[in-house]
Amino acid sequence: QLQLAESGGGLVQPGGSLRLSCVASGFTVNSYATGWYRQVPGKEREWVSCIGHWGGRTEYADSVKGRFVISRDNAKNTVYLQMNRLGPEDTAVYYCAADASLTVVCIPGHRPEPDYWGQGTQVTVSS
Repeated sequence: QLQLAESGGGLVQPGGSLRLSCVASGFTVNSYATGWYRQVPGKEREWVSCIGHWGGRTEYADSVKGRFVISRDNAKNTVYLQMNRLGPEDTAVYYCAADASLTVVCIPGHRPEPDYWGQGTQVTVSS
C-alpha cells in the first residue's frame, strides 16, 4: 500500500524557516513524481512545488520561487520542502502528493489530481 506521511510543520515567526518532510512507504520515492500543495480553510488547494521522477526536475509556484526548495533523499525515501523567508501568507496545511505521471503533479490545477496524498502538516507563520 502506497502511503505518504508529512512532518515538520509548526509555528514560526515571519522571516523564519521550516523544513517539511514527506516519507514514502510502499514505493520508491524516485519512481514517482512528488509534489507539495497547501490549503487554507475556505480556499482551494494551491500547488506549491514538484520534483520529477529519476532525473529530479523541479518546479515552483511563483509565490514561493526563490524562497522554497524541494529536494529528495532516495536513501531515506523522503521528499523535503525547505521553506525560507516565511511570511503570514504561507500559513496553511501543507500536503505532499505523488503520482506516476509528472504532468499530474507538476501542472498547477491539473485534473485529475495525484493519486496518493499524505494527511497534511500545519504551518503557521505568526509573531
